[in-house]
Amino acid sequence: MVGNAAQRETEMRELFYQIYESPLGQITMVSDGEALRGLWIEGQHHYPDSLKKLPIEKNLPLFEQTKRWLEDYFSGKVPEMLPPLAPEGSEFRLRVWELLLEVPYGETTTYSDIAKQIAKERGIAKMSARAVGGAVGHNPISILIPCHRVIGADGSLVGYGGGLEKKIALLRLEEQFERAERE
Repeated sequence: MVGNAAQRETEMRELFYQIYESPLGQITMVSDGEALRGLWIEGQHHYPDSLKKLPIEKNLPLFEQTKRWLEDYFSGKVPEMLPPLAPEGSEFRLRVWELLLEVPYGETTTYSDIAKQIAKERGIAKMSARAVGGAVGHNPISILIPCHRVIGADGSLVGYGGGLEKKIALLRLEEQFERAERE
């Protein structure tokens, strides 16, 4: 993923978008031409400030790669290779999103587990699960950076920028195909 220096450089570039029709509704993909900067399900919250400037609709090889990834995902295949990603965020948010990329297909983690891991990495006694929740909720590249795989410590399905019904649908999709793989 891209750090803050590269983030400032890409803020100056033109942004492009394309719409993908998914089983969950329209998905907007945004790129600077080199990496995916955003991917939002219709109705999702928390668009980054850099998208206040309207991107230009364009067909890019990166969008084709992202569509193939999404088609594999929605057809029940575990997608093999992510397209290049460049989400914008603080060092903390970028680290949380990197940890989300480590959550395997069909599995979940908790906000508190991520908070414990970051606290351990930083050499501090405790990290706020609520702060982790804020970072997870502001993930600009949903589905590919699997924020839907984060659940409450008690196993409850809490929060999702795209709506709880879409989080449930994504988890069920992964569970269904993960179970079929085991059989």
